[in-house]
Amino acid sequence: MSTPSTAVLAAALAATLACGNALAASAPKSRFVADPYPSTYQVVAAPPVLISNATVLTGTGTRLDGTDVLLQDGRIVAVGTGLQAPANAVRVDGSGKWVTPGIIDVHSHLGVYPSPGVAAHSDGNEMTAPVTAAVWAEHSVWPQDPGFATALAGGVTSLQVLPGSANLIGGRGVTLKNVPATSYQGMKFPGAPWGLKMACGENPKRVYGGKAGPATRMGNVAGYRAAFIDASEYLRKNAPKPPKKKHWWESSNGDKADSDKDTGGKRDLKLDTLAGAINGDIMVHIHCYRADEMTTMLDLAKEFGFKVAAFHHGVEAYKIADRLAQEGTCGALWADWWGFKMEAFDGIQENIALVDRPADSCAIVHSDSSEGIQRLNQEAAKVMAHARLAGMDIAPERAIRWLTQNAAKSLGILDQTGTLEPGKMADVVLWNGNPFSVYAKAEQVYIDGARMYDRNDPARQPHSDFMLGQGATDGGAR
Repeated sequence: MSTPSTAVLAAALAATLACGNALAASAPKSRFVADPYPSTYQVVAAPPVLISNATVLTGTGTRLDGTDVLLQDGRIVAVGTGLQAPANAVRVDGSGKWVTPGIIDVHSHLGVYPSPGVAAHSDGNEMTAPVTAAVWAEHSVWPQDPGFATALAGGVTSLQVLPGSANLIGGRGVTLKNVPATSYQGMKFPGAPWGLKMACGENPKRVYGGKAGPATRMGNVAGYRAAFIDASEYLRKNAPKPPKKKHWWESSNGDKADSDKDTGGKRDLKLDTLAGAINGDIMVHIHCYRADEMTTMLDLAKEFGFKVAAFHHGVEAYKIADRLAQEGTCGALWADWWGFKMEAFDGIQENIALVDRPADSCAIVHSDSSEGIQRLNQEAAKVMAHARLAGMDIAPERAIRWLTQNAAKSLGILDQTGTLEPGKMADVVLWNGNPFSVYAKAEQVYIDGARMYDRNDPARQPHSDFMLGQGATDGGAR
């Protein structure tokens, strides 16, 4: 079998990128999700990189032994054997090492609850009303949070930063590339849709029970319904009107306004967000523990015409694994957190493995922790170990999808990252061995083909400006 030449591979990559750019340019843009704070992220210039003779988990469910990965111009050019690289390529010997897509954490509060954890840094929950869909987590993100660097050392290349779970509807989340930057916009994942953070169960009724409500779970559901009823009416009033047909006697220099001058009323930031969710332009992520409440939220989604991208935490997701798969809804879950409050009481350590069993399932390992995000690979390994005890053997090539492909799917960025396929962003981790070993360490982490972290090179271990002069380092996972 002949090996494709670098010229052929480069031509194929150019065609792939051109096609993707054309599709992005032609995609309709809803005014509800116009971005006045656009990404300023820029790919770090880097030479081509050829990682050779590694064990590669592509993130698509495939394991390839003794395989090469070629990165160039910020993208994955090819995955195969005997790949040829340009003369200026950096060559990395992958013998005995493993390569995976970059890890994606779909539930993080880095930057909005940064370290040090002091009251002045508590910017994740806007606890002023049960529905605060107008707020955007990105406007609280502190790029100097030292947690970004420790997450990078754990192989995390992208993450969704969400508001907290105090509110019924807490606001928009933002997806970031895990790179050092002065502004959050310098980290903002280009073209990624926003997430909408919702929460069911104990948190909202605990926070608002003695205030304006809700005080019960039935109050929670009434609150969601009222908010989406308002959003549905807002959508109706702001629906694009068909162009008015001109008669021969009318001037050609403009149409008259509607007689009632109905423009839908004043713009409402809260309803912009909810309308964007109904339209499918904003991905809905719901903090929800109990199986019965998850089914209620799925029915709520049907009532108002939106889709639930993922339930987060969901310690009882195993009870409705088949329905989650049928609905195309992901379960973004912990490996073994449970029992710390009543709605978390009925958790089992096989939860993720059972959610992962049906066809078309979408199981995800998430952190919700500034420490857990540093070792999400080990969290996934715990799931594999507990599944094995229950008679379910899960191969590494399947488990890696919990951290990469499925996570990217739930964030609406799978067309750009999450798997090692030609044309995708070169977000790649080189591990010193099997990433699901307790001894595994991320040796090198590439974001868009640039080596952003190297465990063996202090110059490639980013430090937060906040930590400079503090007498401590933040470049290695602890």
